[in-house]
Amino acid sequence: MTVETDIIVGVDIGGTFTDFALLKRATGELYIGKRLTTPDDPARAFLEGIDELCSRAGVAIATVSRISHATTLVTNAIIERKGCKTGLLTTAGFRDVLLMGRESRYDHYDFRFERPAPIVPGSLTREVTERTGWNGEVMQALDPASAQRAVRELAAQNVMSLAVCLLHSYRNADHERAIRDVVEREFPHIDCTISSEVAPEIREYERTSTTVLNAYVRPGVKQYLASLDEKLGQRGFGKHVHVMLSNGGISSTAIAQKIPIQLIESGPAAGALAAARYADLLGIEHTLAFDMGGTTAKLCCIENGQPMRANQFETARAQRFRRGSGLPLLIPVIELIEIGAGGGSIAHIDALGFLKVGPHSAGAQPGPAAYGRGGTQPTVTDADVVLGYIDPARFLGGDMVLDRDAAKQAITQHVATPLDKSVVDAAWGIFMVVNEAMVAAAKRYVAERALNIRGFTLITFGGAAPIHAWYVARILGIRTTVFPLGAGATSAVGLCIAAPVIDLSNSYIGALDTLDWKRVDSLLTDMESRATGMLQAAGAAPGEITLERNVDVRYSGQGYEIEVPITGLDLKAADTAEVIRQFTQRFEAAYARQYGRTLEMAAIEAITWRVRAVGRNVPLNLKAQVPAGNPDGSASARHRRVYFGPALGYVECPVYDRYTLGAGAHGEGPALMEERETTVVVGPGGKWRIDAYHNLLVDY
Repeated sequence: MTVETDIIVGVDIGGTFTDFALLKRATGELYIGKRLTTPDDPARAFLEGIDELCSRAGVAIATVSRISHATTLVTNAIIERKGCKTGLLTTAGFRDVLLMGRESRYDHYDFRFERPAPIVPGSLTREVTERTGWNGEVMQALDPASAQRAVRELAAQNVMSLAVCLLHSYRNADHERAIRDVVEREFPHIDCTISSEVAPEIREYERTSTTVLNAYVRPGVKQYLASLDEKLGQRGFGKHVHVMLSNGGISSTAIAQKIPIQLIESGPAAGALAAARYADLLGIEHTLAFDMGGTTAKLCCIENGQPMRANQFETARAQRFRRGSGLPLLIPVIELIEIGAGGGSIAHIDALGFLKVGPHSAGAQPGPAAYGRGGTQPTVTDADVVLGYIDPARFLGGDMVLDRDAAKQAITQHVATPLDKSVVDAAWGIFMVVNEAMVAAAKRYVAERALNIRGFTLITFGGAAPIHAWYVARILGIRTTVFPLGAGATSAVGLCIAAPVIDLSNSYIGALDTLDWKRVDSLLTDMESRATGMLQAAGAAPGEITLERNVDVRYSGQGYEIEVPITGLDLKAADTAEVIRQFTQRFEAAYARQYGRTLEMAAIEAITWRVRAVGRNVPLNLKAQVPAGNPDGSASARHRRVYFGPALGYVECPVYDRYTLGAGAHGEGPALMEERETTVVVGPGGKWRIDAYHNLLVDY
C-alpha cells in the first residue's frame, strides 16, 4: 500500500446499485466501482465496495481524507413507513393541520384519488396552550403544565421522537425552545425536533409536514451514521463521514443528524452536480442532465454550469409521478423530475391489453430475471440483454454474469405470448415504451421552464442511461450527447468533487415600504454567521466561503413567490427609497424572465429571506485520467449482433473497450463502448469522438 494524501471517496447507495468513486487529487487519477445494493443492510455493500476500491487504487483507507456519502435511507424510511413512532405537539386549535393539508385535490376529475396518510395520526397529536401572533408578539404565554402533560401522554404511548410545530414560530421560537428544554430535561429518551430549526418559514401545513418527517427519520439516521462511523473506524478511517444534502452540497455528520430530511434527494443531487461541473468544463450553456439507474430516471436542467434549484419538494406521492399527491417539504433541493424508468422497471400488460413499463421496480433483490437471483418478471435490463446492448458475460466487468435465457423466458411469458409477438419484438416494445416515457417527461419538464430543448446538450450517466440516450436524444432533436468517463458511476464522482453548502431561511413578511430594512440586514447577517460556522465545522476554511443572499418575493395578493438574488444590495443604506428602487428592479427583472411581463401599480411583498454559504469546489483534473490509447480511433474492436429496430434488425456492431480509446479517437455508429459499469450505445447515424478530457461525445 502506498501512502497518499488528499484522497476523496464518494459512495452513492441507490435502490438497485451502490456506486463508488475514488479521486486522487494530486494526480487526478479516478477509480470507480459498482456493486448491487444490499437492501437488508445497505452498509454492507458500502464497506465491501470501499475495501475493494481502495485495494484497486493501492491506498489504505486510513489515508483517505474524506468519504462523501449519498443514501436512499431517508426516502425509503418515508415511502415504506419504516421510521420511528413519532408524536406531534401543536398550538391549541391546530391539531388537524396534517389531516386538512391544503384542502385541494391534485386531480379534480378522479373521485377515487388518494392522499398519503399523515405520518403522525391524530391519536399521537397533542395541543399545548400558547399563542404567538403573525408578528412574533406573544398573545398567550406558554403553559408549561400543558406541555409537560402532552409529552407525558405521548411518552406513555412509547413515542420515540417528537415534532414540535407551533403557530408563527418562524417569527418567535421561544415557546418551541422551551418545550424542547422540557423534553430534554424530563424525557431524555425522546428525540425532539422543533420547526424553527428545520423550516422557519410560512405556510403551516408545509412547515408541519417538514418537521414531522424530520422527526420521523432522525433516530434511524443517527443510528445509521453512528454505526457507519464505527465500522469505518474499525477499518482505520478515523474521521466522520460527510453526507450529500439535497441542495447539492456536502455537509458534516452533525448537521445531517440534526436535519436528516435534507438527505432525501442526496443521490440524484450528486449526479446533477457532477453534470453541472462537466457542462461548466466544456462551456455548454444549456444542458439536460439525464441519469437513469436501476430504479428511476432523473432529468435536470443546467443553465451556465448551474443546476436549477427549488426551495420545496414533495415525497411519498400516492401517485408516484403526480404533483400534489405527496407530502410537502420546505427544504432546498436541486430541481429534478423523476420518471419510473430504470433498468429494473417491470414490464407488464395492463387490464386493457397495453404494454406498460414501471413504475414498479425489481430493485436489487430479486432484480431482473437476467440477474439469476429469483426474479421472474421482465424488466428493461432484460430487454437490453435480449436486444444485444448488454453483454451477459461482461456485466460489471465480468464480476456478475447475466442469464440471457432467463431474460428471454420472462419476456416471452409475460409480454410476448400475451401480445402474440416474438421475443425480439416484445423486447423492442419494452425498450420503446420506456424511451418514450422519458422523452415525454423531458419535453414537459423543459417546456414548463419556457426553454427550447433543441438547443440543449444531453449529459448522460447512470448504469442504464448510456444505453437509451441515443434514442432519447434523437427523438428530442438534441444534436450532441456527452458521456463522461465512468458514466455508470457519475453520481459518486459528484460526491468526490462537491463543495460544502449550507442553506438557511427565515420568513419575515412585509411590503417593501413597511419593512424595517435594518432588521432585514440583521436577520441576514445572523444567518450568514450561522451558515459560516456550520461550514467551518464541516472543514471549510474561512477564506474559501462565498455567501449569497436571496429572497422570495411576490406581488401582494399572489399565492406563491419567486426567488430574487439580492447579494450586494446595501440594505443598511440611509436612502431607503434607493434600496426599494434597486430591490424592485431586481424583482421585476426576475418576474419578467419567468412570466414575460410585470404588473403595474401592484404592491411588492417580501416573504422569506435566504442565505446560501458555499465552500470551495474540489478541482477535477480530467486530463490526468486519460488512459493510453490509439488516438486515431483504430483500437481493435470485437463485434456482436445488436438490434436497432424493425427497419435495420440485428446489425453486426463493433464493440470498443472504452478504456483503450485515447483523446482524438473517433468513428461512426452503430457502435458500442463498453465500460465496467455501463455500455454506451452509439445509434445508427451517430458520429462519436473522444475529447481532450476523455469524454465521449456523440453527434447526430
